[in-house]
Amino acid sequence: MSYFVYILQCADKSYYVGCTNNLEKRLKEHNHSKWGAHYTKIRRPVILKYSEEFETLREARHREAEIKGWRREKKEKLWK
Repeated sequence: MSYFVYILQCADKSYYVGCTNNLEKRLKEHNHSKWGAHYTKIRRPVILKYSEEFETLREARHREAEIKGWRREKKEKLWK
C-alpha cells in the first residue's frame, strides 16, 4: 500500500496539507462529502496542487508535518 502527502488549494487561495492512502477518494471527500476536513468544507472547491508518494504511513506523516511547518512561498516552490 502507498501513502500520499498532498497539498490542496482552497477557493480562498489558502493551502491545506494532508495525508491519505487513497488520493483520488480523499480529494472527492474534500470537495463533495461530509467526511472532508472541516477546513476544506468551508473553503470549497479545492484543487490538488501537489502530491508525494511514500511506502509507509510513518514516512508520509513525517513529511506532512514537515510541509505543514513551511511558509506559503516554500510550499509553492514544490510545483512552480
